Amino acid sequence: SHFDTKLFREFRFVGASDGASSTAALLELGRALKDRPRPFTIELLFLDGEEAVLNWTATDSTYGSRHYAQAAQQGGSLKSIKAFILLDMIGDKDLNIRREANSTPWLTDAIWSAAKRLGHSKYFLSETTPIEDDHLPFLKAGVQSVDIIDLDYHAWHTADDTLQNVSANSLQIIGDVV
Repeated sequence: SHFDTKLFREFRFVGASDGASSTAALLELGRALKDRPRPFTIELLFLDGEEAVLNWTATDSTYGSRHYAQAAQQGGSLKSIKAFILLDMIGDKDLNIRREANSTPWLTDAIWSAAKRLGHSKYFLSETTPIEDDHLPFLKAGVQSVDIIDLDYHAWHTADDTLQNVSANSLQIIGDVV
């Protein structure tokens, strides 16, 4: 998850879905998973600098994920990461998650299968769209990755990205599926 929000000088931007929703989901996943036995390590990664300072480009975005992936590669710990699941903008009341075109197919299939098994298929659409996000530095470094994002959010990068436009139910759905 990225916990930063976009800086707008023209209006107050809260980032209730774009930043806060996925951060809240990771905090709850940590609470829910802390006492469960598991055969592998789960690392909850809170990234900063996903948002562009000026305009989204390959060098003005994803600062935290690019740094993390590079540091892990240089430090030798990258090879221990078996999969990277990115959550971003998951709080929309009208939840629509499309298959992200750059994501690893088998990992995307696993997420969509879990959604189907849990009765959440209507939120996980079959349409595919490419999205530039924090998963790309991990993919570039060879880590199997998936981006779970609702880019149809009507309040994206507006003053309306507030608690009134997010849903606890959407967070629950994503949490259950992940």
